Amino acid sequence: MAKKKKKLKTNVMRILEQHKIPYKEFGFPWSEEHLGTDSVAEKIGVDESQIFKTLLTVGNKTGPVVAVIPGNKELDLKKLAKASGNKKIEMLHLKDLEATTGYIRGGCSPIGMKKLFPTYLGKEAEQFSEIIISAGKRGQQVAVEPAKILELTRGQLVDLT
Repeated sequence: MAKKKKKLKTNVMRILEQHKIPYKEFGFPWSEEHLGTDSVAEKIGVDESQIFKTLLTVGNKTGPVVAVIPGNKELDLKKLAKASGNKKIEMLHLKDLEATTGYIRGGCSPIGMKKLFPTYLGKEAEQFSEIIISAGKRGQQVAVEPAKILELTRGQLVDLT
């Protein structure tokens, strides 16, 4: 009998399962040139506004701060600075992403980072029963209830765009 190929679970999926949080998994082929949410939305057949990207920033008072916003929106650094209690906030240098979070560009998830950083979820998430975030690996996404993401990350729902 042929062995059944075991599906590889990401750390994000394991954490969701440990906490008994239901999720839907999406896998798709990816390439370095097509890591954007528009490309992901097209591949998995959902509206881009439901796919949320995870952005890493650094605050002058708090250090790393995580922003999770709709893929079709731009992060407002001033709003994030205010929400996180920082005077100034800037994007984390890409070269520091893996050392800081354990994730690489295109596979960064708010769930399962090396440390629990202050996390802010864009208020647009309220309009969806599920939002789609990275499963912690390029080419893999998970759909999860926004409230469950906030629970796992001890995050806050705020206006970030």
